Amino acid sequence: MGQIFDQVGQAFVQAIPTIVFVTILLFVLKRLVFRPVGDVLKTRDEQTKGALVRARERAALAGTKAQQYEDAWQKARQEIYSLREGDRRTALAARDEVIRQARERAEGVVKDARASLAAQGEAARREMVPASQSLAEEIASAILAGPGGALTPGVGTGEATR
Repeated sequence: MGQIFDQVGQAFVQAIPTIVFVTILLFVLKRLVFRPVGDVLKTRDEQTKGALVRARERAALAGTKAQQYEDAWQKARQEIYSLREGDRRTALAARDEVIRQARERAEGVVKDARASLAAQGEAARREMVPASQSLAEEIASAILAGPGGALTPGVGTGEATR
């Protein structure tokens, strides 16, 4: 067993330079490689997180701007609709006024025409009364006088004499 301890001791003594070399190598690698790489990774991670935060802020700002634009668009459309509705109401009111005036003129023309027709009808009746009386007298005297001027019953009344 002593020999094993001696061999282990010799192996340990022979491994000391390797252990020292590996320790120095780890220290040097840590200072020259691992720390700068870690710093770069840390900086990169911070920049990535910062970029994500800025991207989220910008996305939120873009969403806010988009909402503002949508609200402005909706407001503009409502204003246009209101203007169009006002113009439509004005046009309808103007049309109704024109129709009302035309109706009043038409009613006036019809009233005047009725009055004129009534006056003409009354004038015609006044002219026809004396004319009809004289015509009736002529017809009556022609019927009563007969063909020779004498009164003959049944002649000229449509009855045939045999």
